[in-house]
Amino acid sequence: MSKGSFAFPGHPERAVALGEIHARPYVLVRAPRVIFQLAFMAEGGLSVHHAVISEMSRSRGVSPPATDARHHALACGPGTLRWERHTEFSTWFWDGPAPEQFGGEVAIHPFGDGFSPPGSLMSGIRLEIRPDGAEARAALKTFDPASLCHSEVKNGSATILTDFRQDGDGLTRILIIDRGLTEAGTGALVQRLLDIETYRTLAMLGLPLAQSLSPEIRRIEDGLTAVTQRMKAHAREEADTMLGEITRLAAELEANAALSLYRFGASRAYDDIVRERVKMLDETPVPGFETLGSFLQRRLAPAMRTCQSVEERQANLSRKLSRATGLVRSWIDVELERQNSVLLTSMDRRANLQLRLQQTVEGLSVAAISYYVVGLFGYLAKWLETEGFAVKSSALTGLSVPVVILGIWWTVRRIRHHHRDTGD
Repeated sequence: MSKGSFAFPGHPERAVALGEIHARPYVLVRAPRVIFQLAFMAEGGLSVHHAVISEMSRSRGVSPPATDARHHALACGPGTLRWERHTEFSTWFWDGPAPEQFGGEVAIHPFGDGFSPPGSLMSGIRLEIRPDGAEARAALKTFDPASLCHSEVKNGSATILTDFRQDGDGLTRILIIDRGLTEAGTGALVQRLLDIETYRTLAMLGLPLAQSLSPEIRRIEDGLTAVTQRMKAHAREEADTMLGEITRLAAELEANAALSLYRFGASRAYDDIVRERVKMLDETPVPGFETLGSFLQRRLAPAMRTCQSVEERQANLSRKLSRATGLVRSWIDVELERQNSVLLTSMDRRANLQLRLQQTVEGLSVAAISYYVVGLFGYLAKWLETEGFAVKSSALTGLSVPVVILGIWWTVRRIRHHHRDTGD
């Protein structure tokens, strides 16, 4: 095969498509190790997050990430800091040597007093990987038994423990007891657990919004009920007023729906990720304890159903408002048609009156014009009589009267017919 045989022109996005599958490799981890992962929301824009990681890189003599970079790593103290950009947040992952005891103080890490947070903290995790032994099993007593999740994964090669409680630093504690995991297997397990805690926290963001919108939806539902009850008795008289009220209710509903559209959609997507990661854990229950999957199912699922319920209520209420608007508009259209009919009847009556008035005016105009024409003809007859012509002016004037009247009437009639035929 000759060199360059497959050097065909590539699609502009081919490199991105091929590179994405390798963009988030699992970190190779060996026990004992401690991992901190913080997730900061991007209220001020992801450019702030990029600026913070760039400044940290430059201060350590490392080239900052490109403007469009989604991942970046740099050595930080005894461990490595890994930054990853997401749609509405960024994660900051640092792994280093574990302290002697589970939950002990980590003296050196990048999130101390000199760290400038790029946004508000949404999720904070402290995960430790420790080899199996009496010390690791003793850590079981440090968790809250009321919410302790304890299960085995990787066919018994590891045990995971967490109570989803926060320690004194506000971090969720997770312990992995290593019973023979490979470095790659440990890294994959770590990433899944970090994703579960991060995304389940983000998924819960939809719940406060759903709870705040529920009273608003109830108020709009009550307003629509009141309007529809009035429609039974006063639809014709108050149609314009009711249409204004329904339009106002619909505007409020659509504003709330627009506000919640992204949040509820994001919560569904995050919940799907959590379910997928839990499924990939393939947990084996430890007798007497809950698994992570069952614990999250009992707590996360009701919150997601609440968000779904609010979305469905918004959609149903929007359809009801549309139907009510259509009914009120029907009444308004009927009333407009009635008013138009009355107006057309009135206009027809006025047209008839104008026609009769026009005919009267035409009769009077024939008489008036005939009077003036006969008068002019009389002056002519008198002049002829004065000049010695054998005519009698009074007789000639009298004979002209019927001729003039008939001629004027015929002329006016011709003019009226001409205007009617030409449409003028």
